Amino acid sequence: MRARRRTHCGDCACLAWKSQEKIDVSMPPSNLKDELWQRTATELISGYANREFLPLKVLESVLDRLDKINPRINAVVTLDREGARSAAEASEKRWVAQAAVGPLEGVPVTVKDNIAVRGLRATWGSKLYADYIPKTDELPIARLRDAGAIILGKTNCPEFTLQGYTDNLIFGPTRNPWNLEMTPGGSSGGAVAAVSAGIGPIAMATDGGGSIRRPASHAGLVGLKPSRGRVPRCDGFPAILLHLETLGPITRTVADLCATMQVLSPPDPRDPASSYFRTDSFQVESIMPRRILYVPRFGDSPVDPEVTASVAGAARRFADLGHSVDEGKAPFAVEPLAEAWGIIGQVGLAWLLESRPGWQGKITPALAEMAATGKARSGREYFSALNTFQELEQRLSLFFNNYDAILTPTAAALPWPVTDPHPSRIDGQEAGPRTHAAFTGFVNISGCPGISFPCDPSANGLPIGVQLVAARGKDALLCALAAQFESAHPWSQLAPIL
Repeated sequence: MRARRRTHCGDCACLAWKSQEKIDVSMPPSNLKDELWQRTATELISGYANREFLPLKVLESVLDRLDKINPRINAVVTLDREGARSAAEASEKRWVAQAAVGPLEGVPVTVKDNIAVRGLRATWGSKLYADYIPKTDELPIARLRDAGAIILGKTNCPEFTLQGYTDNLIFGPTRNPWNLEMTPGGSSGGAVAAVSAGIGPIAMATDGGGSIRRPASHAGLVGLKPSRGRVPRCDGFPAILLHLETLGPITRTVADLCATMQVLSPPDPRDPASSYFRTDSFQVESIMPRRILYVPRFGDSPVDPEVTASVAGAARRFADLGHSVDEGKAPFAVEPLAEAWGIIGQVGLAWLLESRPGWQGKITPALAEMAATGKARSGREYFSALNTFQELEQRLSLFFNNYDAILTPTAAALPWPVTDPHPSRIDGQEAGPRTHAAFTGFVNISGCPGISFPCDPSANGLPIGVQLVAARGKDALLCALAAQFESAHPWSQLAPIL
């Protein structure tokens, strides 16, 4: 493992930014990492402000890193080299003129291949969209551009982002930078592989059942699944998972995650769900003792013993930080949720393919089987799944009157072989396609926010993540708790050796 310098900015855990504020070029230079591609977004902003370097030099360092590493991990599948250079040139001019436009000015960002970026191929991991080039940015990407971010390119994902590992018929598998024989998980496997390997400090991704949080846990990163509506969306792919899927950031530090959420989170009338949030600012909550329910497993579903031990240690550390931590069971029935989530995905895929005549033989067999199952589902089954969702929302709404957060493992398993769709066994028990994903789906169903961040790694150095979940709208509370944990037990000094 390579040493990284620890970075955090105190209890606020976010990058202060005032759009009218001039840059203080008299600040002393900071002691940052040797290689520019290693630096976090907050470190890059500090370096630009202090004239230690400028965006073009950073971009060239990141592109050089990409050229050396991406062939080994297959994280970035569509690269916009010239577009990124043009954006970096424009950003550099603004920094020189002391006219930076936002908190991500000059920061390189990658975008998952199911998110529309104007002028860049967006395949959704499927041959059916192999030649699709959007003419418009999806709203969060437009906001990143307005904040000065540099869009590097698109990262790999499984077909239709409906599987928990990252492989497809167009680009093949993505490998985990911590162990190239292992998967980084999915569906945001390309996103986490890029950030972990140093191809940009921020990745934009989506989470429909854990697709940000579990890959982040497998790659030693921070990943936020925002509350429903917290990040407004429009002008993207069809919503085959309805409101279950949200868009959010993957970063190396909580500070970078909060800086990104400042840009993404203002409400927008084009996404009615965002009207739940009445403020344009993303303010991290203050640190005070909180009530946390620690749930080590869901029912009888297996969990890798190393995961169990690591997350138990994280629970003890939160208690040591002054929080009230109780161990208990999940405050809802677990079994109906997995079935309901599956029905939505099956029916959504069947609905999508009805608009794509001639799709037969062009998608992976597992997805074709899923679509066939979805087509055979009845309206009663679909309505029952929606009713299950509503019941969970009600139950958690009551639960969060007594607790501030739920703490669980992020993933029930360590990373598994890169070409396998899921681990076949966990803790000696047979495992199905979603057994490793047991802890994440309820967050999407309920509309709550969930964050994953690193705790102690496995004996052989593979990352392990801990998940915190709070009531809808409490995204900033999760960031505050994660920042406090990061400050007391920093993880960003560790990185994979590539």
